Amino acid sequence: MMKKLPSLFWPAALLAGALLASGCAVRVPDNVRPVTSFDVKRYAGTWYELARIDHRFEKGLVNTTAQYSLNPDGTVKVVNRGFNPAKNEWKEATGTARFLGDPGTAALKVSFFGPFYGGYNVVHLSDDYQTALVIGNTRDYFWLLSRQKTMPEAQKQALLAQAARMGVDLNKVIHVPQQ
Repeated sequence: MMKKLPSLFWPAALLAGALLASGCAVRVPDNVRPVTSFDVKRYAGTWYELARIDHRFEKGLVNTTAQYSLNPDGTVKVVNRGFNPAKNEWKEATGTARFLGDPGTAALKVSFFGPFYGGYNVVHLSDDYQTALVIGNTRDYFWLLSRQKTMPEAQKQALLAQAARMGVDLNKVIHVPQQ
């Protein structure tokens, strides 16, 4: 005789399956072009987050940085760090990024927990690897990164205008204090 499963089992199983599938299905958003001729070794190192669209995992954080380093297997170690002034504490998350295809194209997926991945697409990178614009799976995930803690306001506004032309809603973008 077959044991009857609780009535909440199937909805929970479907939700878990959908979450697992969505976590594995990373793609580049339509009409977004990741940088080509990408050199991950030059990209490695510390980047300061100067602007972003805020999400729960970064909400309230300032002095946010991302540290990238190449692993022997070709993946990229990602260490994101930020200070929460309300709690007077640092938060840090370590993850792994993998290229979606050719390592010369800056389209990656990154995971900070288990099999769940988010998109990481470098859509602008200065020739000297000093500034970058990153868009996730959707344009609702956006970061403006710099090798320096500050940049001239005119340069920042030009980069944000470029992001807007790619479909990023600048009304959602916050400027991140760096000290």
